[in-house]
Amino acid sequence: MAELVTTLGSMTLADVAPGAILPHEHIFVDLRTPDHADHEQADTGDVVRLMAPELTRARDAGVAALVTCTPVGVGRRADLDLAVSRAAGLPVLVPTGVYREPWIPAWVRDATEDELVEWMVAELEEGIAGTGIRAAWIKLSAGDDGITRCERRVLRAAGRAGAISGVAIGSHTIRGHVVMEQLDVLESVGYDPHRFIWIHTQAEPDLAVHRRVAARGAWLEYDAIGSGIPDETFVDLVTDGLAAGDGDSILLSHDRGWYDPAKAGGGTPKPFTYLTEVFLPKLARAGISKSVVAQLTRDNPFRAFAR
Repeated sequence: MAELVTTLGSMTLADVAPGAILPHEHIFVDLRTPDHADHEQADTGDVVRLMAPELTRARDAGVAALVTCTPVGVGRRADLDLAVSRAAGLPVLVPTGVYREPWIPAWVRDATEDELVEWMVAELEEGIAGTGIRAAWIKLSAGDDGITRCERRVLRAAGRAGAISGVAIGSHTIRGHVVMEQLDVLESVGYDPHRFIWIHTQAEPDLAVHRRVAARGAWLEYDAIGSGIPDETFVDLVTDGLAAGDGDSILLSHDRGWYDPAKAGGGTPKPFTYLTEVFLPKLARAGISKSVVAQLTRDNPFRAFAR
């Protein structure tokens, strides 16, 4: 039976409360490189005080679960994700995986591909050290112009680990031609492209590339809703995708949050409520039915991330 692996336990779709599953958000992010002396450092109580109310507001606004997309290299703190999730009573999916250069930690640069596979599988199957929770999926990134040697090693390891554990791999990738290269690499190590999530698809202006990536089976994640890009742009992306027959490949989210340890008091987070409170009514006014909205915001993300 397909289940989401969350901070509050494994859940079937029936177990998940009614509402949207947000496939791309952040609770804690540190964009300082890992060699910074205070990288990833924050007091648990401070993070909970700032972020738990944001998750509570999201839950009250119709969000049923949230996927946090912070991997190793940019502040993955599963212990903080767990504390915030428990305080708010909202299930959170936490990733394993590594961000792109220059945020790749030294230990990842020094690791062999086999060692990286072993590490990811252990986090997916046994748990993230010191937390008691398992990683739910694998989060990666790639350079805007192409994949570096180290990023390729991480990608190959992720593909092998993902094939072993049967989990989604999502990648912050800005250009479609790089996504196609990533899919080639993943298929070469036995990973099913139907489990791959193209994060930030909206950054690729050529919609023909969106269609080609969807034709290979991958997910198209439009995840900057409420970011300042006009909502009409995302309405058009959704309606174009539906017209092309790609409705079962589309994911919608904000890429919002988060506690930033480089800012005083963690900064000012952006709420996780824009999609449910503002954007979805615009889809309805564009003629998209409630059943299709449910597919895009609940059924699709469940299928994308469930094991």
